[in-house]
Amino acid sequence: MSVLVVKNLTKNFGGLSAVSNVNLEINENELVGLIGPNGAGKTTFFNLLTGVYEPSEGSIELKINGKMKSIVKVKPYNITKLGMARTFQNIRLFKELSVLDNIKVAMNKDIKYGFFSAIFRLPKFYKEESRIHDNAIKLLEVVGLGEKRNELAKNLPYGEQRKLEIARALATNPTVLFLDEPAAGMNPQETNELTSLINKIKKDFNLTIILIEHDMSLVMTLCERIFVLDYGKLIAKGTPEEIKNNKRVVEAYLGED
Repeated sequence: MSVLVVKNLTKNFGGLSAVSNVNLEINENELVGLIGPNGAGKTTFFNLLTGVYEPSEGSIELKINGKMKSIVKVKPYNITKLGMARTFQNIRLFKELSVLDNIKVAMNKDIKYGFFSAIFRLPKFYKEESRIHDNAIKLLEVVGLGEKRNELAKNLPYGEQRKLEIARALATNPTVLFLDEPAAGMNPQETNELTSLINKIKKDFNLTIILIEHDMSLVMTLCERIFVLDYGKLIAKGTPEEIKNNKRVVEAYLGED
């Protein structure tokens, strides 16, 4: 069953078409990759799907409560509420907050107490804060950061900051998770740990995951299907084996003979 359907998606910046007439369909609980050379339009495509940019043309539909609904012109914070979360190519943590507070911040959309409960510290406030605290700890344990909950986010090693950003995205309780180059800047050991983590969260959280990544080993290991962009156009789609042997993909990366 489809969870995300994109039709004729186009984004123009002046005379430049960064994404051009892209069509794709993502299924529930699927892990897919989006690859392409630098400047192919991958991050622009993510920004369109998550509401950062508004399409020049085309449609984006997300499965919401069992029905496909348009999310074009929906604000990013509302798209998050509808079940789509993302990480960024450049890490965007609240670096002066603790590891734990970075997770708690992402849970604000699910808070079940109101203004007066917070001001007067009513029992509902304490009950809800305790629930949020416990759930945040559980997420940190999933990504292996439970023991570092009280450290400032800026003091974590690079690879652990990446894990924290993924945990924060999971804290919004998504059905679709976008990962924008999660292995960028990682050493081989960190990349192996990340590969295991992505497999784990897909299984444990029953997620659809869409991955932009330049590490072809990671993409070929993780992804069930791969979509390839080049100059904003979708030039290929298929299994890792099909993509690896696709002549157009090879030419896009290496040039023609």
